[in-house]
Amino acid sequence: MANLGALLKNEIGRLSRRELRGQMEPLKKTAAAQRKEIAALKQQVAALQKQLVRTTGRKASLQAPALLADGDGNEVRSLRFMAKGMAPLRKRLGVSQAALAKLVGVSSQTIYNWENGKVKPRAEQLAALAAVRDLGKREVQRRLSSLASA
Repeated sequence: MANLGALLKNEIGRLSRRELRGQMEPLKKTAAAQRKEIAALKQQVAALQKQLVRTTGRKASLQAPALLADGDGNEVRSLRFMAKGMAPLRKRLGVSQAALAKLVGVSSQTIYNWENGKVKPRAEQLAALAAVRDLGKREVQRRLSSLASA
């Protein structure tokens, strides 16, 4: 009787492996096709980067520098962001993360992420930060009180 149980167990295992093999074959083919496509895209990106270096003479950065514009729409200066400068800025202005977030128009979590270097601000947020950076303590307090009353 034990022999019959072992035979049934082996047969069930063999049939289940056969069924799984039939179901896995299309998935393997799809995965292989996707890997080929990814490899082709990587080659295309590498070729485009080489072409860019040949035409411009320098590598492209992933993030374009933010530019400030004067009243006539002329670009004046580029802005750069350094995470280690956020906390000293807040300290100089005497404001909390939440208050700075109100001034810039973002959430306090965003300010936290900027300070810790997890993310970088977008161009319009960078311009707002630059505007706040040029303010003094009194002007910041004036703006915060006007935002609170509105």
